[in-house]
Amino acid sequence: MPAILTLAICQRRLRRRMALWLFGYERYYEVGTLLLNFLLNDIEGPSIMLEPDHNPNPRYMVDPPRVLRWLMSKVMGRVANTAQIHKKRRAFEAKRNRQNEPHVVEYFHQLDDPYSHLMAQVLAQFAERYQVKVVPWLIRATGGKHQPEIQKLRAWARKDAQLVAPHFGLAFPEAAGLIPEATALKVAASKLIALDAKDFVQQLQSVSEVLWSSDSEASEVGSEAEIEAALDAGSARLAELGHYSGATLYYGGEWYWGVDRLFHLEQRLQDLGACHEPHAGYLVPRPIIDVEGIDASGLNLDFYPSLNSPYTSIIFDRTIALVRACGVNFHHKPVLPMIMRGVAATPAKGRYIFFDTKREADFFDVPFGHHVTPIGTPTRRAYALLPWAKSKGKDVALMSGLLRLAFSEGKALHQSKNLRSAVEAAGLDWFEAQDHIQRDDWKPWVSQHHEEMVEGMGLWGVPSYRLSGPEGQSDLEVWGQDRLWLVAAEIRRRANL
Repeated sequence: MPAILTLAICQRRLRRRMALWLFGYERYYEVGTLLLNFLLNDIEGPSIMLEPDHNPNPRYMVDPPRVLRWLMSKVMGRVANTAQIHKKRRAFEAKRNRQNEPHVVEYFHQLDDPYSHLMAQVLAQFAERYQVKVVPWLIRATGGKHQPEIQKLRAWARKDAQLVAPHFGLAFPEAAGLIPEATALKVAASKLIALDAKDFVQQLQSVSEVLWSSDSEASEVGSEAEIEAALDAGSARLAELGHYSGATLYYGGEWYWGVDRLFHLEQRLQDLGACHEPHAGYLVPRPIIDVEGIDASGLNLDFYPSLNSPYTSIIFDRTIALVRACGVNFHHKPVLPMIMRGVAATPAKGRYIFFDTKREADFFDVPFGHHVTPIGTPTRRAYALLPWAKSKGKDVALMSGLLRLAFSEGKALHQSKNLRSAVEAAGLDWFEAQDHIQRDDWKPWVSQHHEEMVEGMGLWGVPSYRLSGPEGQSDLEVWGQDRLWLVAAEIRRRANL
C-alpha cells in the first residue's frame, strides 16, 4: 500500500477515535466547554492593547493547531444543531409528561440588577398567561470571572435598562442610582423571602418599584441570617444549573436572559400548547428594525465588529442592510478578538452565548453554526488585508465574507484556499493580496478602534455601535446584536428632528 494512502487512513482513524472520545463520554461536556472558550471571548474584559507579550491564555487557545480546530468545529456543530436542540426538548417534555409534572420555570432575581427590575414588571403577567409554575429565587451578583468589571457592568446595565425600557412598554426611574442603597436592599429582600412562591411573583413588581424609587420608604429589616440564607440558596441553585446572571429564567435545560429573551420562552410554551391566550402575541416582542424611507445622511454610525464573535456573525449583514436602507454615514471599525488580548470567558458564559446565538439566528432565519474558529493566525492574516481592502472600498464585503465562511459555511480560514475565496468574493485580487497578508500596518488601525470602544465609549463587548449627530444630540453608544433595533429607532428619531 502506498505510504501516502497509509498515512491518510491513519489520519482518518485518529480523527474517528478522537471524535468518539469527544462525543461518547462524559468528557464531551468538559472538553466542549473548554473549546467553546476559544471562540467566545469577545464578551467582556476591557483592554486597549492588541496582543500582550505574555498572554495568560495558553498558546494552544490563542493559536489552536489544525486538529484542535477540527475538533472544535465538531463540538460547535453539535451545540448549534437545530435538530439536536429540538430532540433534547422532546426528550425533556416526554419525561415531564411521564412524571405528570407541570411546566416548571425557575426565575433568578437579583435585587440590585436593573435588568431584574425590568423582568419584575412582566413576571406576574407571564405566570398568568402561561400554564407554568414559577419558582423564584433571590441571588447575589456573581462577580469574579463571570463579571470581572462589576462596576462598569453596573453602569452599563443602568444606562441600557433605561434606554430600552420605553420601547418594551416598561419603565426605569431616571432618578435611580447605579444600585439601591444597602438598607433598602435588605428591606426588599425581607419582604420577598417572607412570601410563598405565588405571592413572591405577584408582589415582586411593587417591591422592586419601591426599591428603585428615589423615595423608598424606611421599613424594618428582617433577620439578616434569613436574608443571607435565601441569597446563598438562590446563588447556589444558579451555579448548580450552570449560569451566572440575574433576570434569568430556566426551563427544560435552557436559559432565557432578561426581557430580551422572554419571547423565546413564550414561543416554546406556545408551541407546547401551554398558553392561556395563544393569539395574544408576546408580552415583550423584539422591536423591529425599520429605517425604510428615512434619510440619515446627516448622521454617523461607527460599527465595532470582531471576526471571532458569534453575535457579530449574525448581525453583520443586517447592519449593512440598515446602512444601505437609510444612507447613514458608516464607519467600519473591526476590533481584535479578546482572547488574543489575554481576556478569557468562563465556561458557563461560553456555553450560554454560543447556544443563545444559535437560538437568535434560528428565530430570525439567519444561517449560523457550521463553524471553524478563525482565532489566532487566521484572524491576523485577515485583519492584515482589511486596510488594503478599505483603500479599495471592499473592507465591509471582505469582513462579511470572512464571517460567513467561518460561522455558517464551516470553511477554515487557516486554509489559504478559503481565505482566497473570501478575498475574491469581495472583488479583490488574491495575488495582490499577497503583498499585504504579512504586513503589520493594520495593528495601529485596530488598536485605535479598541481605544475608542473601550476607553472612549466604556464598552467592552462586540458588536458595538456609536450613533452621532445631528449637532446638539449626545452620542448613542450601545453594544450587542440585540440592540440594532435600538440603533434603528434612534436613527428614525434623529432623522426627523
